[in-house]
Amino acid sequence: MNIEISAGGVVFRRLDSQLEIQLIEDRFGRMTLAKGKMEPGETIEQTALREIQEETGVTGTLAAPLNIITYVYEHAQLGTVQKEVHYYLVEAGDDPLKAQVEEISNVAWYEPLTAWKLQQDSGYDNNDEVFRLAYDKLGVEIV
Repeated sequence: MNIEISAGGVVFRRLDSQLEIQLIEDRFGRMTLAKGKMEPGETIEQTALREIQEETGVTGTLAAPLNIITYVYEHAQLGTVQKEVHYYLVEAGDDPLKAQVEEISNVAWYEPLTAWKLQQDSGYDNNDEVFRLAYDKLGVEIV
């Protein structure tokens, strides 16, 4: 079985003491987190920061590891692939948002409870635990 490793994160910032969470809208219209495939010679941490920067225009700093999600999918050429996605809590720099239009439809900042609602309404279920872990580390209560 082929193994594919990706990395990304829950990106946050504090703007005028207000916490905000970054979400992307993927090409399928789902709300999700920036992530992507590891390239040769990279560490998993470097992959997470590079993918966030490429997809959203934002440079970040790793604040904490969050979770590793694994699942299996069928690839047209490779057959069955075991995917492993490493998620981190990432503090955003001051860069303006710039969606990588080849990969995603949109990127924006949201108040934490709005981001959680968007995740519940139109996100991927396997990201719920990643959000919970990030919010716990950020001191955000999910109702």
